[in-house]
Amino acid sequence: MTQYPLIFRVRQKFDSPVLAIDRIPATVEAELSRLELGRRIEQGQTVAITAGSRGIANIALITRSAVEHFQKLGAKPFIVPAMGSHGGGTAEGQRELIEGYGVTEAYCGCPIRASMETVVVCQAAEGFPVHFDKHAFGADHVLVVGRVKPHTNFVGDIESGLMKMMLIGLGKHEGAKIYHRAIANYSFGQIVRSVAREVLAKCRVVAGLGIVENAYDQTAKIQAVAPHEFEAREKELLILAKEWMPKLPFKTADLLLLDQIGKNISGSGMDTNVVGRKFNDHVAWENEWPKIKRIIVRDLTDETHGNATGIGMAEFCRSRVVEKMNTKITRINCLTGGHPTAAMAPLDYATDQEILDAALPTIGLTEPPQAKLMWVHSTLEVAEVECSAAYLGEAQERTDLTIIRQPRPLPLDAAGNLPDRV
Repeated sequence: MTQYPLIFRVRQKFDSPVLAIDRIPATVEAELSRLELGRRIEQGQTVAITAGSRGIANIALITRSAVEHFQKLGAKPFIVPAMGSHGGGTAEGQRELIEGYGVTEAYCGCPIRASMETVVVCQAAEGFPVHFDKHAFGADHVLVVGRVKPHTNFVGDIESGLMKMMLIGLGKHEGAKIYHRAIANYSFGQIVRSVAREVLAKCRVVAGLGIVENAYDQTAKIQAVAPHEFEAREKELLILAKEWMPKLPFKTADLLLLDQIGKNISGSGMDTNVVGRKFNDHVAWENEWPKIKRIIVRDLTDETHGNATGIGMAEFCRSRVVEKMNTKITRINCLTGGHPTAAMAPLDYATDQEILDAALPTIGLTEPPQAKLMWVHSTLEVAEVECSAAYLGEAQERTDLTIIRQPRPLPLDAAGNLPDRV
């Protein structure tokens, strides 16, 4: 019988600001008011407000606060799902996704207009069509709302944020497909700037609302951005997002257990910036950290609706992950994003014990009791981490870590499974 490592629990200390929930409506109002949008928006004009597929903290409250600002100006706002191919590439699926985050007509006080139809605005300089959501294109104005953070596949001074939302989100499935193809020929930086330039010039974008979260998955900053400032402000917000981003407590691991992956957690299911697989599905690059030998995925989130994008970056998973996986939706998303291997299923086993028994012999000469193991709920929730005894000495010496539970056996039940939540 395999001997497993003992585990202890640590709490990480992150230096991150937080915007209190009760301050969010006033902050959104103050930021949008700062841009004096009433000078451009006339009574009765329509404003399309984007809503993406990510599980952004307080996104329903932020969206409702934006809606209320435009209603005060006498405008008629409505919400547009803006998420490329997510939700199975259907209008119904995309509406269901945002409603799952609380972004509903009843809560936000305005209509939701979901469609996969686009308008071809023009041809980009690189020779491909620029697509834009038909409802947003038909509006008098567009407010682009999105979280700014490091992208899971691309590196640059502009990564995931407002400019990407104008491309992939508002470009819907057709736009997302052609933009990812163009990125393969050019670069993310070139294509995001090329398309954003056309969208800002031709699609009546009145402002952006950038959101940055801290390492605890909390709202840290909300900033309204004028159209001419999109690139400059997004660069600044990305720097903050990188500074505040969560990370695992140790630089190397033999095994990483993730309770859940899903599109609400990250565009790649698991955040590659956290697990160290941004450039290669199964091996960290030389200067990339952490370096993890094996990733084990235990479940999908309910909010991902069967989209198991990113499962291909894990070596092992529970069989229930494969059973919950909507293969069609997952493949559509991964093919659209130009990352087909992210949809490939890893080795699956019915229980956690079977996975551990299969995975531990693959880590090298390290005996199982001495294996370096970390266990977290998701890549969004790493403030508290279960760690194997191999890390105990280092943890005791570090001032940024507090040991909150002493070493003990892995809590496997009689069926050979760990608790669903770490």
